[in-house]
Amino acid sequence: MTDIGHPDSFHGLPVHTLPGPGAASTAPLPDAGSVAWRLESAWQGDLTFGALWQHFIDTVDTTRVRALLIGPWWQEEYTPFAPVVDLLAGHADRFPALRGLFLADVVSEECELSWLEMCDITPVVEAFGELEELTVRGCGQQVEDRPSLGLRPVRHTSLTSLRFESGGLPSGVVRAVGASELPALEHLELWLGVSWYGGDATVEDLAPLLSGAALPALRHLGLQNSEIQDEIAAAVASAPVVARLESLSLAMGTLGDEGAEALLSGQPLSHLTSLDLHHHYISDPLLDRLRDLLGPDRVNGEINDVEYWDPEEDDDRYVAVNE
Repeated sequence: MTDIGHPDSFHGLPVHTLPGPGAASTAPLPDAGSVAWRLESAWQGDLTFGALWQHFIDTVDTTRVRALLIGPWWQEEYTPFAPVVDLLAGHADRFPALRGLFLADVVSEECELSWLEMCDITPVVEAFGELEELTVRGCGQQVEDRPSLGLRPVRHTSLTSLRFESGGLPSGVVRAVGASELPALEHLELWLGVSWYGGDATVEDLAPLLSGAALPALRHLGLQNSEIQDEIAAAVASAPVVARLESLSLAMGTLGDEGAEALLSGQPLSHLTSLDLHHHYISDPLLDRLRDLLGPDRVNGEINDVEYWDPEEDDDRYVAVNE
């Protein structure tokens, strides 16, 4: 499993976790615009996220906040993310400088991806029209009768980077991204995951993204962490969007010789400055051919770079991040 941790920096700023109102700290808070603020209410006694949020907007000059990360928002029991979305969208006018937003900066020691009770994040996207970078972490597995991670098609003219980190990204989210108007988007990264955790997207769902028609500024595309990575590679091999990419990631999934053959026999890839294939199942000869095609410095993927896998047991392939 790939370890995903808390970032030390976000949107070009060092991350600073806001102490709760009862924290015993005499250190002054940093300048509001000098850090990416991280909020977490879990394990802070009976402090609710709502109380922490009120403390944040009362204590920090939110008009100058440029980046914000939402960490664990529950207390003892895992709770839905919807109230956090309501707080963010409802106070959007207090954050005119916000350009970077990370929803659910949570690691496995705090809560597994598949246990996060996510929701429709569209209100946040619509509320922050000047947002430039959005990262969302969480799976699409539905928890009991509560909704899972969701997104509706949007028009957003400022967003340049969009990243979904998931062990199971719902097809509805993938289709919504493909149906959105994102003329400024340069970096798109989708961790598609596995069906067991809600990752039910198909190659057909990816077709609008692969055409590139609605993404004129796109320069990096990551379609990764997928159990259908060979099928995705075959589609990418003839996708119109690839010709204008600078970098491409098909990493973290079950990519094997079938997908590698498709890449080698498809459209030219020599213009790419980076082809990320780490965590792959490609045989040594085909990996060498890909390295020869692009140059070894431009292919990220070592020989035998997946631990605990027996090449004789092809059905044992696994993605880097699922639960």
